Order: sequence, then structure tokens, then C-alpha cells
Amino acid sequence: MLLLDRLAAAPLALQPSRWQVFAVSVFLVSVPVFFQAPLVRVAPAVSLLATLGWLGFSLWLWSRTRFQVWGDLLFGFTLSWWAGSLYWGWLRTDPMLHLPVEAIPVPIALAALAFGYFRVGSLFFLGSFLGTCITDFYCMAVGLMPWWERMMVAEESGVDLVRVLPAALAQMHTPLGAVMAAGTCLVLMAITAWAVRSRELHWWAFGGAVFSTLLVDGLFWASVNLFLLGS
Repeated sequence: MLLLDRLAAAPLALQPSRWQVFAVSVFLVSVPVFFQAPLVRVAPAVSLLATLGWLGFSLWLWSRTRFQVWGDLLFGFTLSWWAGSLYWGWLRTDPMLHLPVEAIPVPIALAALAFGYFRVGSLFFLGSFLGTCITDFYCMAVGLMPWWERMMVAEESGVDLVRVLPAALAQMHTPLGAVMAAGTCLVLMAITAWAVRSRELHWWAFGGAVFSTLLVDGLFWASVNLFLLGS
């Protein structure tokens, strides 16, 4: 009887902690972008085909009890990678297509949740997508969308970005830009705090994905400023 009790409790012991899921969720949103960003510029088809590799790896992990949660989480990452490859590979010069393309996997995530599969990964993807929506709303409210298009076109045509970036930053440094940036940070932090009040791993994955939006946007802002200082 004691042996049966131990066997029954074994799967629970294999579950990662909520903080581990949160940390890996933050990692999967913030770090791979530094690899995907250059890849989609030089070989977008390779980035898109890599989606199949991520999907296969996620399903392989998910099929094993010890790694099931990580496979589940990687499934959500695969959805994000797929949408990111499509937009940043071929459509990045049109900012108004950003959210529609990033939303392509949303029905898949919602269907998975409805049928009770890939809850961790689906909510990770939805958290990442929500963060993207909030960031894009900030860009629209501050008037950055035209500058987004100009930066992408300048990059593709070989024009020096130093001619474009200062004007975009000036748009961010207006009083409206500062207020909207502070409000955006507070909203993202509030959603994160709400999500991690749960004891369920999938909500911690959601919270980690939302929180990582702050890191990615902060790193982008810092890198642009450093680029201008060094130019």
C-alpha cells in the first residue's frame, strides 16, 4: 500500500515549481528573439521551417511524463515562433499587419484550452500575444506606427538608421509618450500580479509571458539609445 502511494505521488514530484515555469516563460519570450530577429532577415524561410522542429520537439517532450510541462510550454513558444516568422520575415514593413499576423495561432490556443490540452503552452502564447497587443496600442497612441514603417523600410533599403531613430525617440520622449509608457508598464505589471496569484502552472506561464514584454521593450529602448550614443 505504501508503494502504491509513492507511485501515485511520483508524477506530482516531477512537476516543476511555479517560479520555474514563470522564469522559463520569461526566457522563452525575451531571449530567443535575439536569435530569431537576425534569422528572419537573412533566411525567413529557415525560420518558418524551424517551426516544425520546435513543434516536433515540444510534442516529444509532452509525450514524456517527466518533461510534459516543458513540452506543453514549448508548444506555446512554437505558436509564437510561427507567427513571428511570418510577420518579421515578410511583412515587417507594414505595422498594421502586425497584430493580425500575430493573432493567427490564437484559434489554435483557444481550441487547445477548450479541449483541455496544452494549457500551459496555450496560456503562455496568449500572454505573449496580450503583451504584444498592449505594446502595439502604446505605439499607436504615441504615434510611432509611421516611424516603425520608416525604420523597417530604411533597414531594408540600406539607409542609415541614425536618420530615422532620433525622430522616433523624440516621439517617445514627449509628455504623452512618458505618460503612456508609465501606464503601459503599470498595466503589464498588474496583469502579471493578477496571474501569479493563482496556484496553477498555466497562469504562471501566462504571467511570465506578459511580464517579459516589459523586458523586451526595455531592452529595445536601451539598445536604440546605446546605438545612437555610439553612432
